[in-house]
Amino acid sequence: MTMDNAKVKLYIDGKEIEVDAGTTILKAAKQLGIEIPTLCYHQNLNPTASCGVCIVEIEGSPALKRACCTPVEKGWKVVTNSRQLRNLRKSLVELILSDHAVECPTCASNNKCELQNLANFMGVEPNRYAKVVEDQPADHSSVSIWRDPRKCIACGRCVNVCSDIQTVNAISMADRGFEVNINTFFKQGLGNSSCVNCGQCTVFCPTGALRERSETEEVWNAILDPKKIVVVQEAPAIRVSLAEEFGMEMGSVTVGKMYAALKKLGFDYVFDTNFSADLTIMEEGTELIERVKSGGKLPLITSCSPGWIKFMETYFADFSEYTSTCKSPQQMFGALVKTYFAKEKGLDPANIVSVSIMPCTAKKFEAKRPEMNDSGFQDVDYVLTTRELVRMIKEARLDFKNLPEEQANDIMGAYTGAATIFGATGGVMEAAIRTAYYILVGKSLDNLDVKIVRGMEGIKEGTLSIPTKDLGKLDVKVAVAHGLGNARKLMDKVRKQIAETGKSEYAFIEIMACPGGCVGGGGQPYGCSIADRARRGEGLYREDAGAAKRQSHENPEVARIYKNFLEKPGSAMSHKLLHTCYWERSTQSGSCLELMTHKHETQHVK
Repeated sequence: MTMDNAKVKLYIDGKEIEVDAGTTILKAAKQLGIEIPTLCYHQNLNPTASCGVCIVEIEGSPALKRACCTPVEKGWKVVTNSRQLRNLRKSLVELILSDHAVECPTCASNNKCELQNLANFMGVEPNRYAKVVEDQPADHSSVSIWRDPRKCIACGRCVNVCSDIQTVNAISMADRGFEVNINTFFKQGLGNSSCVNCGQCTVFCPTGALRERSETEEVWNAILDPKKIVVVQEAPAIRVSLAEEFGMEMGSVTVGKMYAALKKLGFDYVFDTNFSADLTIMEEGTELIERVKSGGKLPLITSCSPGWIKFMETYFADFSEYTSTCKSPQQMFGALVKTYFAKEKGLDPANIVSVSIMPCTAKKFEAKRPEMNDSGFQDVDYVLTTRELVRMIKEARLDFKNLPEEQANDIMGAYTGAATIFGATGGVMEAAIRTAYYILVGKSLDNLDVKIVRGMEGIKEGTLSIPTKDLGKLDVKVAVAHGLGNARKLMDKVRKQIAETGKSEYAFIEIMACPGGCVGGGGQPYGCSIADRARRGEGLYREDAGAAKRQSHENPEVARIYKNFLEKPGSAMSHKLLHTCYWERSTQSGSCLELMTHKHETQHVK
């Protein structure tokens, strides 16, 4: 027997089990259906073993073991529940609460907080230990993420995801012993750090110490102002993440109920970001084809993820020339609401309030980028996360699960299945391939399911053989990365290839900042695992498969906007409203606004 398939037999609460060598006590117990309480542990992160709540007894051993990080050993007799363990765990949780701002009724994580749930489960004694909460100021420096150190339990999850998964290293453990805390470099605040606003820290935070910067009050004020016309768009991933918050099966597509809820909340026009996702494919696909035909800079890298864009500007600014100039669907939509839509409806754009519902905290940052005002106004006024929309629906006392389904408004509400899959990793790539193939070949793919770019592998790649009408057979190699750690690996590889050979093997690359893509965005419901993200993605693929139109160029409202307003993909008007430029954040050299005057000539900013 080799070490690779070595087995270990042991007993947990009197039950015999045989598991692979290296399996932790926690995972072995789970296989037996025995749940050991945890707090700092998360199944998709490396264990930090900081809280001690998962302690267990080993017969014959004087020391207690932390189940989350201790590998099993042959013959062990593990006890997971005893009077000693119960008392110790209660004491640990009570000590944590003594240094925690207990503000449950007003906390955004109320009923979602793992510390709150654990305290209820264990029946802890209130105020058993004297309160020692230090009155630390909240960190409001970021436009996307709000941090309350008083609620932090120093579990290390946020540090883990920021450093190990996203490789951004915006936050870290500071000080030691009883003074240990989570903080930014020199305690300058998230807004002054390397943070890319991806919000993965907020999804993994167990207590609400990290949350989105809410704009719900501003949106309510706009809705209740009779002088304002409030227009809303919703990202593809929203339709598969609302269900789980209202007692429905995870991954259920609730698009009709979503429209109905938004109308009942008081939005004047309910459109869909899927419309501008189709539009993005027309612009980005055209950009790719032009580069292929003209021998332009390749690979073309997608620009839909604002977390990735800020990461690129900070760590890979030399790839700005390779990154698509297309704005994200959110920003394309925002620019068109205050130009095309206003013109079609005869409205004063100064009275239009543009709101987006996004699965992403980085979208809040993106909307406030100084260059995002090509409509003559701030293109998107407010960005709400999925969590914020859920709170608004609950505040309005809407029975979401039983709402009769409604349709989006016309002009900017129609979409194809290609737009829907934008919410899953590989979806932008697949949508672009469908339309690019049609333009180059003159007919659609025999099978529109481009499975080489689907799945939850961190980096996916494949080669497409395209029999073009005027360029002969093209073998196009593509790659998809999700999670910024995977993006870093892929871009390091491409950077090396270009340095050594002058070119890359890839023609087109899709990068999404968040693991799983937008279905796993930083504004999605708290605590979502990788498995949860995959289930949401499956819901999007189901909607795509059942759509009457599955290719972006088939969207009739997209055809109409080109005919009546934009003229054609890549036109002067398209470039004015739908394309952008980038900062080089490592040096902050030059103003993006100053460089905007040259963007139509240079396409990119180095």
